[in-house]
Amino acid sequence: MKQGIVLSVASSALFAAMYFYATLMQPFDGDIVFAWRILMGLPMMALVVHRARGWGALRATARRFGHGRFLAAMLLCSGLLGVQLWLFVWAPLHGYALDVSMGYFLLPLVMVLAGRLVYHERLSRWQAWAVAFALLGVGHEWWRLGSVSWATALVALGYPPYFILRRRLRVDALSSLWFDMLFLLPVAVLILQSQAAEAARIFAAHPRLLLQVPLLGLLSAVSLSMYLAASRLLPMTLFGLLSYVEPVLLFWVAFLLMGESVAPAQWLTYGPIWLAVILIAAEGVKKLSAPAARPDSSA
Repeated sequence: MKQGIVLSVASSALFAAMYFYATLMQPFDGDIVFAWRILMGLPMMALVVHRARGWGALRATARRFGHGRFLAAMLLCSGLLGVQLWLFVWAPLHGYALDVSMGYFLLPLVMVLAGRLVYHERLSRWQAWAVAFALLGVGHEWWRLGSVSWATALVALGYPPYFILRRRLRVDALSSLWFDMLFLLPVAVLILQSQAAEAARIFAAHPRLLLQVPLLGLLSAVSLSMYLAASRLLPMTLFGLLSYVEPVLLFWVAFLLMGESVAPAQWLTYGPIWLAVILIAAEGVKKLSAPAARPDSSA
């Protein structure tokens, strides 16, 4: 279990590092950084699949493409994830880093609501209070600005349909991620082709990018492989709790390293949402620390 915890925390740290790393890719804009991430990340992902001996599972998934609805759903999954991958590298370059970190704070709470609405899962008392505090924070932001940042909403509301659809398709995580990346490859190639002349000029003016671009793919693949390994080694509850490490790191990366600021009034937005996250995490810790039920030996 210790190895799984180390891998989970390390993957979150690498995701946060990649968040900051995107700013070092300037003068490339977010679209090109996204395209390079897909192009360089796919061969690294192939290495992850090879090490996990996952080619058999990939072939089994590919055989299901003969069903048109399944293929269409897989393409939709890829599009939903592609938007998130694009936003992750675009936001730090355009002053939306804190907004995206806020979306990742809200995401687990939206997933709780999705479970209630889609799968009719019951909310515990702790979860109900967490949702109430989160709504309070979002409501304050709406009252303060008249809206919630589109970047925050895109993360918080964009991921749940992806997870719900992927669950319905019953495809393992490794196969799903491989085909998500593979289906995004033509989009990445089109972006790079459309800006080939500009990319060549930037490479000539900034030779450091010749090393930074492959490193982006390596960073993406290593963080992903650690994340997948942790998901296999840890109990689901503990793995879910450790997922809160990433938005915390994203927030402080945006705040300390990217120079984004939080207005005094915004703390009334962040405060209730962070309290909601603490409640969800505390409930998980309570469940983990509860003694396992002993089998009845009286029979």
